[in-house]
Amino acid sequence: MLKIYNSLARDKQTFVPIEPGKVRMYVCGMTVYDYCHLGHARVMVVFDMVARWLRTSGYDVTYVRNITDIDDKIIKRAAENQETIDSLTGRFIQAMDEDSAALGVLRPDIEPKATQHIPQMLSMTSRLIENGLAYVGSNGDVFYAVREFTGYGKLSGKSLEDLRAGERVEVDTHKRDPLDFVLWKSVKPGEPHWDSPWGPGRPGWHLECSAMSEQHLGDHFDIHGGGADLQFPHHENEIAQSEGAHNCTFVNYWMHNGFVRVDDEKMSKSLGNFFTIREVVKKFDPEVLRFFILRAHYRSPLNYSDQHLEDAKQALTRLYTALRGIEIPNIAIDWSNAYGERFKAAMDDDFNTPEAFAVLFELANEVNKSGSVQSAALLKSLGNTLGLLERDPQAYLQAGSSSMDVLTAEQVEQFISDRLNARKAKNFAEADRIRKELAEAGIILEDGPQGTTWRRA
Repeated sequence: MLKIYNSLARDKQTFVPIEPGKVRMYVCGMTVYDYCHLGHARVMVVFDMVARWLRTSGYDVTYVRNITDIDDKIIKRAAENQETIDSLTGRFIQAMDEDSAALGVLRPDIEPKATQHIPQMLSMTSRLIENGLAYVGSNGDVFYAVREFTGYGKLSGKSLEDLRAGERVEVDTHKRDPLDFVLWKSVKPGEPHWDSPWGPGRPGWHLECSAMSEQHLGDHFDIHGGGADLQFPHHENEIAQSEGAHNCTFVNYWMHNGFVRVDDEKMSKSLGNFFTIREVVKKFDPEVLRFFILRAHYRSPLNYSDQHLEDAKQALTRLYTALRGIEIPNIAIDWSNAYGERFKAAMDDDFNTPEAFAVLFELANEVNKSGSVQSAALLKSLGNTLGLLERDPQAYLQAGSSSMDVLTAEQVEQFISDRLNARKAKNFAEADRIRKELAEAGIILEDGPQGTTWRRA
């Protein structure tokens, strides 16, 4: 049976859905004011993998990943660019969709936007005020009264005393308590705003996800995911809001993927090691980036470097090379097969992709030795459950980044034709020269009974 590490319980637990056969999952998505970076890539790929495996396991999955299209950063960036908020967010939503598609990420079933759920946010805020958990501050903002919610801190493990003493607490004289956080912000000059019972304003960031998840998944659902950086305060505040409004359990299983580091340092713009997805896929095939992300366990830190991407590229090439030249039938996975059993056991153990990948490489070795069509079909099908090995092997092996590769596929084919003509004319020196020139351009030729094939080094 599937087991998931539950961040709330701090333990690996057997997954039991609220409704048999169905899974409702919400993942915190992007704030669309800039291009998606490697941290976003990990969230998108990891929870795409989770949704794919749940479906492979026979569950009917409703996957919701929200879009934050109004917040302080968006307002600031739009003002700096002298463009409308709709123009800014529309542009970066399109870019996000392009990046996620390149990484083989399937579209979530529902992608709610914050600005489309203002009525739901107002309703939840009213309920919290009625329940004695929120109040209107002296500046017109509506705040959540943290000390009135007895379970605050249960996800992050932080006590109220620790939080009060910590440097994270923002001093705001309009609050009753420094720990309280804003639900609804009163209007400021030049900012977008909506009408509310407390005057015109806009929602606080934490409120958005509670309202959107309630609208699309209900008061109580199965899985809530996101990056480890969201565990506190965002997810902690979501619990306070949702459970405070509905007086019931909010989420059964909390999942958090680990941080992304760059050359063993925290990724940040100030350190100059901040990379967008678009920058990375100029140098590496997007499937290589997906492979790299999934090769590590989702909860472990992920250390990015060009060398690690090169290693991932070579590893993925090994898998595709095993499939090359084999006519693979479209058959159902035989889970009773020893490889299938081990792969499933790994994935059912908190999505243990490193162990699942080990099975794929053992299976690739078997295919290389035996040429078995059945083994090749199993390798491809198991890879497909992770969103990998979905392309024609030869197409992958010959693909490259247009910004990095010297020769196009058409140019390589012409070199191969010239080499063949040289060999037919017994001009072996010329044939060797062509092979060497191709090798220097990163093209490896492989001669076989069926002729010459090639791949990029």
